[in-house]
Amino acid sequence: MARIVMKFGGTSVADIDRIRNVAQHVKRETDAGHEVAVVVSAMAGRTNELVELTRAASPMHDAREYDAIVASGELVTSGLLAIILQSMGVDARSWQGWQIPIKTDGSHGAARIKEIEGERLLERLAIRQVAVIAGFQGIGPDNRVATLGRGGSDTSAVAIAAAIAADRCDIYTDVDGVYTTDPRIEPKARRLSRVSFEEMLEMASLGAKVLQVRSVELAMVHNVRTFVRSSFQAPDAPGMDDFDNPPGTLICSEDEIVEQQNVTGIAYARDEAQISLRRVRDRPGVSAAIFGPLAEAGINVDMIVQNVSADGQYTDMTFTVPNADIDKALGALETVKEEVGYEAVQSEAGLVKVSVIGIGMRSHAGVAATAFRALADRGINIRAITTSEIKISILIDDAYWELAVRTLHSVYGLDKV
Repeated sequence: MARIVMKFGGTSVADIDRIRNVAQHVKRETDAGHEVAVVVSAMAGRTNELVELTRAASPMHDAREYDAIVASGELVTSGLLAIILQSMGVDARSWQGWQIPIKTDGSHGAARIKEIEGERLLERLAIRQVAVIAGFQGIGPDNRVATLGRGGSDTSAVAIAAAIAADRCDIYTDVDGVYTTDPRIEPKARRLSRVSFEEMLEMASLGAKVLQVRSVELAMVHNVRTFVRSSFQAPDAPGMDDFDNPPGTLICSEDEIVEQQNVTGIAYARDEAQISLRRVRDRPGVSAAIFGPLAEAGINVDMIVQNVSADGQYTDMTFTVPNADIDKALGALETVKEEVGYEAVQSEAGLVKVSVIGIGMRSHAGVAATAFRALADRGINIRAITTSEIKISILIDDAYWELAVRTLHSVYGLDKV
């Protein structure tokens, strides 16, 4: 017997038939004798509808009322799933975030979980009652519902798994695991059996959409073993009831991965913009003067490259921001032009960041050189490069991103069985 948290995303609960399918997955685990808590998202498209209704009511709406409205989608799903489970003879009860309670900070619309009191859930699980929990929400310090931001149901599931010391957190989605790259771009992409927390965190932050970044961070901090599985596989398909090795991808600590490849996967993020500040006076505090206003404007800055002149008097500062933020970033930089002392600013939108990820890089030399050589052989120019222990990110023109992904996937042997 084990304790499991099962999370189902919007496409998995898009209509009543799919919710019935989800109920069969839940019943499989309860029939095996496991204690089960289920976290659900809103039905596919429902949150977008609620957001549009809120904006139609008033473009300048109260964030607390926004949360009250958009959180209702998950309440509907949790109630429907509990009813269907009951009709199948499974003891189940729906839970709202405040009933557990999941305590958050006061940042309505993008709240962070501060604490989860899991005693009530544990009491129900102990008597084999399935807890069907509305994801994406908690209760803020003002005693009002607070939502966790888009994709927050993943975070809810991992946080609850940590709070109740679950043996595993199963994230059911519309894909059957984590792949070496996007199979829509590279048909030879392979499903990975295991991925380390660090690798998954890099993949999620660099463009892979399988899991929300905050959920991976939580799983890593609390060592929550997390399986990515498909809800569209038949509940009684071969291997689905194998607790130790079900179909899907296990996200776990590095210690559990016996055979480490140099490179685990290739991720990409489109719609990147590059900004370069030319001939910036090189002095203490200049970086803070540049990036402080960008942070205050809520702009996510990435791939920072600095080149100092031969005489040490000036530097060129280049960095990337999302395409959608380029005008806001340029406006913020204009306000500090005199303080920073740059001579010119250049910008270009529509670029792509392609990243090579793998914990094996720590102990193997030449990984970066292999990437650069392979791209050069294909005539792909590299605009900027950043690296970490387990990642190389390369900025290129949009016209070449698919070729770059396929080239790198092949050169590291990721297309080989």
